[in-house]
Amino acid sequence: MSLLVVGLSHRSAPVSVLERASLSVDAQFKLLQDTVAAEPAAEAAVLATCNRIELYADVDKFHAGVAELSTLLAQHSGVGLEELTPYLYVHYEDRAVHHFFSVACGLDSMVVGEGQILGQIKDALARAQELHTAGRLLNDLFQQALRVGKRAHSETGIDRAGQSLVTFGLEQLAAGGDVTAWARGRTALVIGAGSMSSLAAATLARAGVAEIVVANRTLDRAERLAQILTEADGTDVSARAVPMESVPAELTRADVAVSCTGATGLVLTAEAVAAAVEDRTGAPAAFAEQGAPAGVRPLPPTSVGTDENCPLDLAAVPQQAAVQQPGFSVLGEAAVAGMDAATLEQHAAWVDNAGVDRRPSARRSPETDAELITALAALAATVGRIPERRRPEPVAAPVRPEPVLFLLDLAMPRDVDAAAHRLAGVRLVDIESLAEASADAPMAADVDQVRRIVADEVAAFGAAQRAAHITPTVVALRTMAADVVAGEIARLDGRLPGLDDKHRAEITQTVKRVVDKLLHAPTVRVKQLAAEPGGAGYADALRTLFDLDPETVAAVSRAEESTEKNAENRGPA
Repeated sequence: MSLLVVGLSHRSAPVSVLERASLSVDAQFKLLQDTVAAEPAAEAAVLATCNRIELYADVDKFHAGVAELSTLLAQHSGVGLEELTPYLYVHYEDRAVHHFFSVACGLDSMVVGEGQILGQIKDALARAQELHTAGRLLNDLFQQALRVGKRAHSETGIDRAGQSLVTFGLEQLAAGGDVTAWARGRTALVIGAGSMSSLAAATLARAGVAEIVVANRTLDRAERLAQILTEADGTDVSARAVPMESVPAELTRADVAVSCTGATGLVLTAEAVAAAVEDRTGAPAAFAEQGAPAGVRPLPPTSVGTDENCPLDLAAVPQQAAVQQPGFSVLGEAAVAGMDAATLEQHAAWVDNAGVDRRPSARRSPETDAELITALAALAATVGRIPERRRPEPVAAPVRPEPVLFLLDLAMPRDVDAAAHRLAGVRLVDIESLAEASADAPMAADVDQVRRIVADEVAAFGAAQRAAHITPTVVALRTMAADVVAGEIARLDGRLPGLDDKHRAEITQTVKRVVDKLLHAPTVRVKQLAAEPGGAGYADALRTLFDLDPETVAAVSRAEESTEKNAENRGPA
């Protein structure tokens, strides 16, 4: 059996696709059950966060496993397989382990280095254990991933490379300023009482907000979170709980609203946000105009040609179809008819806002003119036009009023209507805008050290798995040897019925020592060899050489797995 992961994340799919493909808790349970019921998979676990959906499985066939897992992801996410497939990625065996350990360390997160992923991995393992879909491989994998993630955060400064998604979102709301200074004295509304909402509430409390209002569909959970916030050491925030029906009214009082629920529809519509802004300002919340504002000077017209929106660029034209002449900017076949090279140069310089050199020494010879015009004509005939390159005129950004309401949407699918982005007086940060902002975030030097940790841990995990793979065979071999010893001692008893107990025990011990010494070196060496890459075949060789019963080996494996499962059931993950 081998590890296979099929998934999609913010790195492979747009937020709109991730939003549609998001899985509720019930959908995750059903996906797990259907995966282990499928033929290629023996174990399964689902890691579903706001920016990734990954299905891990122990499969016996690669191609059948990829097909089955992809189909199941499509079925349970509600996104058609044909639409979902271009955004899926697949990792297998060691590459799957490397990917997962990188995820656990925060290297694959939207905000590099964030530690919240460790809690999400722990939750994913707990779900798989609850449904008994995680066997030896996935239990070992997830437990080691948690250790690798903790090691990365304790041994390196990866925490300096990034923060939790909540902290990063609040920094975006504060427009890159100091979050504590921005948050101090404000009133915050937290919608939802799950792990992400609780983290947001705690972060806001530490940042110095004056009041936090927690709204949740289950009022008891909101009250519990509010009590925790009130009793927490190091903060003097006032916290209270309200039912979800009170959100519109509380939104009119709030300066900041953070939403992260499991709702399938919008929690805050653009109309509700506009009404809250209007209530605060006393004026209707208008939608900001899109595009360039009035009065911005348009691009100058070209002196030849009529195609004002040519999408091509000379650098993008195939080399065999063009002579690379930097600075030229003329359109269509009409542009080269009857024009000499000097005119073409003057036109290019004009478009590029450069001065035109009219000195005689700058003019080309007739032979050069002919070669250039021939090349330009060939280009026009090949691509239909000669690409135009212009320097874009600066476009003034529309002036927006200072925000009076800050919204942070951490839900997937989204809780807040994306149209609220356009409301004057509103600053909305959601998963999509966080993805755009994080693309430019600097990488810390510690990332390289974490990558080395991941590489070492992947090698160690592979060696341990390969060694574990041969252990049942070694145990079966030693069991067979013990049976042989027992059989020979029984034969000795039949031949020497008068043998006293002392001598019988000494003979038995001597035979056992001989067998143990003969088996010691080969079994130790075979474990070492099996732990190396490509060592999986040693178990098969051992079974063949000693004619071991495959069912005996399988029975040892089942007994070990049963012992491990009982141990897991006795204690927390």
